[in-house]
Amino acid sequence: MNALRAMILTAAALIGSSALAATYTVKPGDTLYQIAQKASLDPAQLLKLNGLSSSTIQVGQKLNLGGVGEGTATSVRNIPATPASHSGNGNTVRAAAARFLNIRYVLGGSGAGGIDCSAYTRAVFQQLGVSLPRTARAQFGVGSAVSRGNLQSGDLVFFNTLGGGVSHVGVYLGDGQFANANSYNGRTMIESMTTTYWATRYVGARRVL
Repeated sequence: MNALRAMILTAAALIGSSALAATYTVKPGDTLYQIAQKASLDPAQLLKLNGLSSSTIQVGQKLNLGGVGEGTATSVRNIPATPASHSGNGNTVRAAAARFLNIRYVLGGSGAGGIDCSAYTRAVFQQLGVSLPRTARAQFGVGSAVSRGNLQSGDLVFFNTLGGGVSHVGVYLGDGQFANANSYNGRTMIESMTTTYWATRYVGARRVL
């Protein structure tokens, strides 16, 4: 009898823990990327678990965390509404950006034969579980605006290189550096935003993570 009771109590505890940890309700200020990081999931995994095609989430939406442990559930539940720093995401962003460095630049390209600037940012952010529009101008319309003084690793940075508004996009990596597909150099690479060329053509930034 005691053994049976112990088994029942153990099963109940496991069920309770799983039920507690299986979902997370989105709060104001949350991003899918934050939630994935706190739940020890890749953003792409979280997208797949919830059948999402983009990183857009709504306050009050319940996200399936895939039955993570109780300790993780507590951590996720305590995500701050407005994170003070993005420094913890820097290595993840750099790793995603590095996967597509030294690829040949091809205007309009988005495959193995070569890619352009917006195809590069799309490829990088796909690794982070975020779906971006195809063109630089369209990408300038997603996420939220960020001032130049508040740039964080993972922000999209935009430039006017043709004289007609937004025409180029890259991924900010921190310390004044950004990764982009450079048509002049003919490849994807990391550069400094402080050079005269980029500094004078800078338009703005958007935060999607």
